[in-house]
Amino acid sequence: MLFLVVALLLLGAVLGTVAHAPLTFSVAAGLVIAVWLGVFAVRERYGRRRTTSTH
Repeated sequence: MLFLVVALLLLGAVLGTVAHAPLTFSVAAGLVIAVWLGVFAVRERYGRRRTTSTH
């Protein structure tokens, strides 16, 4: 529960910052985050397929 409260507080701070940042910076930061999440998702997907389950 505490994790959710902290996450919501950080989200509010980030959204407040984005509201005052220039649009080009916000779009560039959004693209960087999207690429990072995409790379993470691909690595997770292919990383889990290589490992074998012990069950």
